[in-house]
Amino acid sequence: MNVRTLCLAILYFGDATGYEIRKNAQEGIFSYFINASYGAIYPALGKLTKEGLVSCREEVQSGKPNKKIYTLTEAGRGAFIEALHLPPADDIFKSEFLLIMMCAELVEPETFNRLVDERLEWLDEKVAFLKGVRAEVEREGSRFAIGCGITAYENDARHLRENREKLGRIAGSALKPRAS
Repeated sequence: MNVRTLCLAILYFGDATGYEIRKNAQEGIFSYFINASYGAIYPALGKLTKEGLVSCREEVQSGKPNKKIYTLTEAGRGAFIEALHLPPADDIFKSEFLLIMMCAELVEPETFNRLVDERLEWLDEKVAFLKGVRAEVEREGSRFAIGCGITAYENDARHLRENREKLGRIAGSALKPRAS
C-alpha cells in the first residue's frame, strides 16, 4: 500500500481537506496502516486530482487562504477497490523499547523502571484512544480493525506487566564491575 491508496481510503470515508487528510494519516486512525509524510500526501493528492480519481473544490474563507476540499470520484472509488484486492505487504513492527528490554542488563534499574512506567502509560493511552474511536464508528470493518489495535496494545501491556519483575531483576546487572 502507498500514500496514494491511503488518500483514497481516507476520502472513501468522506470529503476532506488536505489538512484533514494529513492529520488522519499522521495522527488519526489511519496512522496505523502506513507511514505517510507531509511531503508525500500533497503530491499524491495532486496526482490523484490530475488522474481524475479525486476532485478538488475550493471553499472561500474570509481572511484566510481558500480551503481545498477533496472528494473521491467514481473512478477513484474503482481504483481504491482494485487496490484493496492486491495482496498486502507484510506488516512491519519496529520498537526501540523492545531493544532496550532485550538489553535490560545494561540499563540502570531506575531508568528501567521509568521506561516501563512510561511504556505502560503510553499503551493505556493508546487503548483508551482506540476505544473512544471505536465507540463512534459504525462500520463493522472499521470496528474490527480498531479492535485488532486494542487487542495488540492490551496484550503488550499485559505481557509487560507479567514480566516486569523478572526483567527488573536483571536490570543493570551487566553494569556492575566484574571480579578479576
